[in-house]
Amino acid sequence: MSTSAKEDNSIDTAIGAALRQLRQGMGWSASELATKARISAAMVSRIENGQVSPSISSLCALSAALDVPLVSLFRETASSHADYTLVRAGEGVVSTRISQGHSHEFVNLAVHSRRDLQFEARRVTLTRQEAQPPTYVGHGVVYLHVLEGSAIYRYGGEDFTLSPGDSLSVDAELNHGFVEVLTEAFTFLSVQAERR
Repeated sequence: MSTSAKEDNSIDTAIGAALRQLRQGMGWSASELATKARISAAMVSRIENGQVSPSISSLCALSAALDVPLVSLFRETASSHADYTLVRAGEGVVSTRISQGHSHEFVNLAVHSRRDLQFEARRVTLTRQEAQPPTYVGHGVVYLHVLEGSAIYRYGGEDFTLSPGDSLSVDAELNHGFVEVLTEAFTFLSVQAERR
């Protein structure tokens, strides 16, 4: 078998494995997926087993039926390398943000970028000040977990009083941010993820 044929077979196998994982994640049988995608159950089986090189139209029909981006079927074909970040206790990149008279400190714990995803994790400390903390509008989702102190967080028209142990996740596309720090200091973990 030529190198090119081996690569094609490897890609077909990887696409099949991704398709099977996505289908099983939906709790569907191969027959159910075939019906939803309007292709034969035999073709779904052959694709999942890496026995055929599926056409783009078949892959588009399958991704539409599964309600996932077409690229999801190629996720197992990516390169064999992966990046990771390990930040030991007390470490991280310390930064200060100044916005409209308000300043706060944060520690970057992780920044991870892939072709399809951007992920950031920070430990943020707000102190009670006359200037109001900034509000944000962005993309993706934001997750907050309170470590120390209390503060009021506004999401759209809703206000939430957050205390140690509380968690909140929001769609970043709606106006959001802290409106008042209730204790001398307020520390929380912030995680943001968005498509690139």
